[in-house]
Amino acid sequence: MAVFTPVDEADARDLLARYPLGDLISLRGIASGIENTNYFLTTGRGEFVLTVFERLTREQLPFYIELMRHLAERTVPVPDPQATVDGQRIAELHGKPCAIVTRLPGQCDMAPAEAHCALVGAALARMHLAGRDFPLRQPNLLGLDWWRATAPVVAPYLGEQAAAMLLDEVRIQAEFAQGATWRALPEGPAHCDLFRDNVLFAGTPEAPELGGFIDFYFAGCDRWLFDVAVCLNDWCVAPASGEFRPALAAAFLRAYAGVRPFEPAEYAAWAAMLRAAALRFWISRLFDFHLPRPAQTLTPHDPTHFERILRLRRTQAPFPLP
Repeated sequence: MAVFTPVDEADARDLLARYPLGDLISLRGIASGIENTNYFLTTGRGEFVLTVFERLTREQLPFYIELMRHLAERTVPVPDPQATVDGQRIAELHGKPCAIVTRLPGQCDMAPAEAHCALVGAALARMHLAGRDFPLRQPNLLGLDWWRATAPVVAPYLGEQAAAMLLDEVRIQAEFAQGATWRALPEGPAHCDLFRDNVLFAGTPEAPELGGFIDFYFAGCDRWLFDVAVCLNDWCVAPASGEFRPALAAAFLRAYAGVRPFEPAEYAAWAAMLRAAALRFWISRLFDFHLPRPAQTLTPHDPTHFERILRLRRTQAPFPLP
């Protein structure tokens, strides 16, 4: 993620003194992303990731940290939060909450093939099922309430037609969320941000192996179909146009349904959910692009990509669920 909070080796050594993770060997900032401050942390006990939280409060963090712990205990490939010597998985650095989690193997593949999509689809379904008995509840903080509050803030930066589409889609999604179909959708802990840069692969491009899912700090309790739609809008589209790539979409959806078959309400909600997933990231990218926070390393994503995807999802039939 972007480096908002500088951390030097002395800071890291002081922090590690609270953990049974060995001595510091190396510390390296992670430049990608726009939300928290992340560093790769190598110690005498292995490879870890240090996250300093810039947006989330200490009171909000137990949901994310304990969810990762819950999933890791159930063999879902996710970072495992480490505990301090007194058993705490949330610490403090420079007056901000922080955590240390295990570093998963592999790297992102920004040009996935069918095999990558199938691995992610099946693992996402397993993650959803593994989270059913997670006891903590927290809504998706960048869900409908946030869309309603933020769309009027970013709309003035758009042209007339784009602003009208933005506000119209927020209205449509608000109405849909009041209906019986929405209420019937299965829900529970969801990643809510499972883009290509949040999944690691080991193996080779021709024979990938799933390293795991990372960056759970947008997670929340939401409709599982929203997670599926977020993935399809990123993993399974042509980057230049936003059109679905049928082979990738089919591989992802078949693999997911092979673990957790889709329910009748999900078929009815699919078109609206694809639009909701596009809307969420159009709004957040508009906000980050036009109202950025200062950071040492910050590269906001292009918001027009999801504007284009939302236009397509509003005008074209959705790629069918299996």
